[in-house]
Amino acid sequence: MSHTADLVLTGGPVHTVDPARSRATAVAVRDGRITAVGHDEVHELIGPRTEVVDLAGKLLLPGLQDAHVHPLGAGLELGRCHLGDTVDPDEYLRRIRAYADEHPDVEWITGGGWSLEAFPGGSPTAAALDAIVPDRPVFLPNRDHHGAWVNSRALERAGIDARTPDPADGRIERDTEGNPTGMLQEGAVHLVGRLVPDPTPEEQLAALLRAQAVLHSHGVTAWQDAIVGTYADMTDPAPAYQAALDRGLLTARVVGALWWDRERGAEQIPELLARGEELSRDRFRAGTVKIMQDGITENHTAALLGPYLTGCGCASDNSGLSFVEPGELRKYVTELDACGFQVHFHALGDRAVREALDAVEAARAANGHRGTRHHLAHLQVVHPDDIPRFRALGASANLQMLWAAHEPQMDELTLPFLGAERGAWQYPFGDLLRAGATLAAGSDWPVSSPDPLQAIHVAVHRIAPGAPEGTPAFLPGQRLDLGTAIAAYTAGSAYVNHLDDISGSITAGRSADLVVLDRDPFAGPPGEIADTRVLQTFVEGRRVHAAPDA
Repeated sequence: MSHTADLVLTGGPVHTVDPARSRATAVAVRDGRITAVGHDEVHELIGPRTEVVDLAGKLLLPGLQDAHVHPLGAGLELGRCHLGDTVDPDEYLRRIRAYADEHPDVEWITGGGWSLEAFPGGSPTAAALDAIVPDRPVFLPNRDHHGAWVNSRALERAGIDARTPDPADGRIERDTEGNPTGMLQEGAVHLVGRLVPDPTPEEQLAALLRAQAVLHSHGVTAWQDAIVGTYADMTDPAPAYQAALDRGLLTARVVGALWWDRERGAEQIPELLARGEELSRDRFRAGTVKIMQDGITENHTAALLGPYLTGCGCASDNSGLSFVEPGELRKYVTELDACGFQVHFHALGDRAVREALDAVEAARAANGHRGTRHHLAHLQVVHPDDIPRFRALGASANLQMLWAAHEPQMDELTLPFLGAERGAWQYPFGDLLRAGATLAAGSDWPVSSPDPLQAIHVAVHRIAPGAPEGTPAFLPGQRLDLGTAIAAYTAGSAYVNHLDDISGSITAGRSADLVVLDRDPFAGPPGEIADTRVLQTFVEGRRVHAAPDA
C-alpha cells in the first residue's frame, strides 16, 4: 500500500499554532488528514500523484474559525439593497432609489448594513426614505442589526403611530410630539420586521452559499452561527443549512447557536433539546444556545452598572436593558448546562457581562465543570473586578477585535456617553489574556467585516486599517501580539466550537484545514497586517478557495 501524500505544501513558513512545534516548512496530507509536519523529510512522502503546493515563502496557517457570525443574514444582504461598505448618507439614498427602480415588482425594499455614524445621533428619518420610495414599505436594518430604518409606508403597515407604546425590550424613536421618526431600536424592530416576507428556500440556500464562499475567501473553514432561530428581522438559517447538507454543499464545519426566546422561560428547553438533536448531522451541530442579555452602547441599550451620561456629561436615568431578568438567567443557564448545552452570551455592557458570569457561576456551583465551554461575546465594557472570573469559571472571551479602535461610532456615539472611567474598560483583550482567560474570536459579520486579518490587525495595533495618519491607538495597553491574535482565531475558536480535537492547529492527525496567505505577516512590517490576503483555503485537504493569483 502506498504511503505517499495526496497533498504536500512546502517551501515557506508554517505557523502551526502547536506549542510542541510552532514552526515548520512542510506539511503532508492524506485522506483529508495531516500526516506529517516538518521540514525536508516530509518530501519523502511526495509520489507521482501528489499535488505539491509551493508556498514560495508565503505563510501557511491552520484554518481560521469565526466564533460569532451570521452568514445567512450576510448573504441575503449582499443579494439585496446592500449598504454595508460606505458611511455616506447620500450614497445610501442613491443605492436605495436605484434598487427600488431596478426591482419594481418587489413588495418590500429590504437589505441594510448602514452605519449609525452616518446620521446625527445614529438616527436616520422616514422622511428621507419617503422622498425616494413613497409607494412601498422600506425596511433596512443597520449593520449591527440592533436597529432598523423604515419609511412611513412601513410604519403604516405595522400600525405604528404616536399612540403605539414602546415594547419592553425596545424603543421607537420619536419627535418632540411623540410621532415615530423612522428609527426602531432593539425589540421595536420586530414590529415591522415580522411583516417582511420570508425569502424563498432557494433564495436562502443561495444566500448561505454566497456567504460560505466569502468566508472561505478569507480563510475561514469553520464557524459558530450566532443565531439559529427566529429573531427580529433575521431569517432562521436552519433550513438553509439542512438544504446545503442534503445537497452536499456545506464545506465548512458549523456550530449552530439555537436562539433563546427571551419572552419565554425554561419551558422552551425541551424544545431546544429536540431541535438540537433534529438539526445535528454531518458538518452541522446544534449543541449551543444563544442568549442575548443586552443591546449596544450606541443606542444606550447595553446594560451598564451605572447610568449613561447625557450630552452635557450628566448622569441620565437610563442604564440600559437586561433582556433576561438576572435571577431567571441564572436558573436558565444552570438548567441548560445540566442538559449539556453550551451557552453563547451576547454580553456587551459591564452589567450584562457580570450577569452572564453570575449565571455561569451558578451553573458551575450546581453542576460542576461539565465541559460545556460557555462563552461571552462582544465584551465592550468589562468591570475590572470581573476580568479574573473568566479563568476562574472557565468562561471563554469571544472577541470582536475589529471594534477596538477609534472611529466615529466610538468617538461620537460611545465615549461621550460612557465617561472616562468606563471608557477605559472597553475591549480589555490584554487584561483578559494576562488573567488567563481563553480567547476566541469572531467577526459578527454582517455587523462588521468577515476578514480575520483586518480584525487581527486591530488586535495588534488598536488602530483601524486605513485610519487617518496620526489616529491614536485605542487603549494601547490592551494590545495582543500577532501570535496570540492568530491563536484566538484558530485554536481558541476551535476550543469554543468543540472542534479542538480535530482542528485549530497544524498537527499530525488533525483535519487538513489550511490557509495559504500572500505573505508572512510575522516577517513584514507590522503596519501591513491588514493588507494580507488569503490565496488558498483547504478543508480536509480539499481546496475550497483559490484567489486568481494563487
